[in-house]
Amino acid sequence: MPVRMIDAPPSGGRLRAAWRTAHAPVPGVARWARAAAYAVPFTVLPSGIWRLGLLFADDPEGIRGNLPGWIPMRVYVVALTVFTELLAFTAVGLVAGWGERVPRRLPVLGGRRIPVAAAGIPAALGALALTVLWGFVAWSQVAGTTVTGEPLPDDWPGEAGGFATVWFYACYAPLVLWGPLLGVATVGYWMRRRRMP
Repeated sequence: MPVRMIDAPPSGGRLRAAWRTAHAPVPGVARWARAAAYAVPFTVLPSGIWRLGLLFADDPEGIRGNLPGWIPMRVYVVALTVFTELLAFTAVGLVAGWGERVPRRLPVLGGRRIPVAAAGIPAALGALALTVLWGFVAWSQVAGTTVTGEPLPDDWPGEAGGFATVWFYACYAPLVLWGPLLGVATVGYWMRRRRMP
């Protein structure tokens, strides 16, 4: 007896389509703006990978720092990593269609154009804040102090020595680029959207 074949979408078809939709640039995006926007999530990714490594530490609860006692360390690490990566991904909205129009499936506002200032001003302020923040953090690390001006504690990851120190700084150094790259993507967004009718 012959077996009847059923036409079914390939596994992961919806995921692939969502990925394309989220990343596809709109017409008129400058190559430099697209490169900057796509690079932003990759500046945050290494620090997230480093943080997720804390989940495998012998005693992750022993490295709490100033974290409140009611937040489990493992939950904090995962939540912070996911939050920062999602925040960084918003830079892609400066070159993709979802940064120009509210998705149609959302009630009330679905399909409406997003005003240039509604995305451009928060992106510009975010770029400025991130540039100042990570620039100051980098400067304090070079000076051997915390951001409050106190000497780095002995258990600071950058003070471990050897490969652990190199790995820590290699994972956190790209964060210095987050603000400037977001600024470049924001300038591209502003220039392109201002030319549109």
